[in-house]
Amino acid sequence: MSRSEQLAKNNLVQESMAKKLKPEIKYKKVLLKISGEALMGDKGYGIDPVVVHSIANEIKIVTEMGVKMGVVVGGGNIFRGVQQSANFGMDQADADYVGMIATVMNCLVLQGILKKAGVQTRVQTAIAMDRVAEPYIRLRATRHMEKGRVVIFGAGTGNPFFSTDTTAALRAAEINAELLLMAKNKIEGIYSEDPKIDSNAIKYDRLTYDQVIQKDLKVMDTSAVSLCKNNKIPIVVFNFDNPRNIEKILLGESVGTFVGGE
Repeated sequence: MSRSEQLAKNNLVQESMAKKLKPEIKYKKVLLKISGEALMGDKGYGIDPVVVHSIANEIKIVTEMGVKMGVVVGGGNIFRGVQQSANFGMDQADADYVGMIATVMNCLVLQGILKKAGVQTRVQTAIAMDRVAEPYIRLRATRHMEKGRVVIFGAGTGNPFFSTDTTAALRAAEINAELLLMAKNKIEGIYSEDPKIDSNAIKYDRLTYDQVIQKDLKVMDTSAVSLCKNNKIPIVVFNFDNPRNIEKILLGESVGTFVGGE
């Protein structure tokens, strides 16, 4: 065997070993939905610095794996349109707009912490706020992601009467995400009943889109599930409190509840 042939053989062996050592990523473009309540942690209102730093660290790990990520953040830790419209005697549409602005506040906080951690980030909002964020433009968002930037989508869909769950499903479809990650606070996945109320609630490991809709499981809006079904985007509902859960999911491990298929 000539020296050049031996070198070529050694290179092939090294490449084969590298592939074995480096785990294969199953999902390379994802949309992460974080509820506003998750940002509160154990606080009753606002943002827990420990929680938001933990979220930023999880996102940083994912981007370092080479995964392209979009993020949708809720605003329930500051203002919930549906609930608080009745409390304040407001029209629901007006209250929903307040809730959309609350999501932007959360987006800007998360962006600031990600930037400090060295993660390139852009915030895009469905309601124009050009002093603090870019307007939502689908092609610009996908271009940012191609360059390795995390794009955080704020202000919901820009319209009242739509939840941030529906926003997450919509943005996932628009950016051609391969997976929608639904991060929950202290809940391991989808249950037959609310596990915080019913200790006998059964956790599902896997469900179809239709089962989630037909069983009326309240883990996310029916419209969001239908959007994912129509666009063939699988969903994983998981507990965000457990460190590195996102990394495990992206590597194909069974975490939380998987929703997809017929």
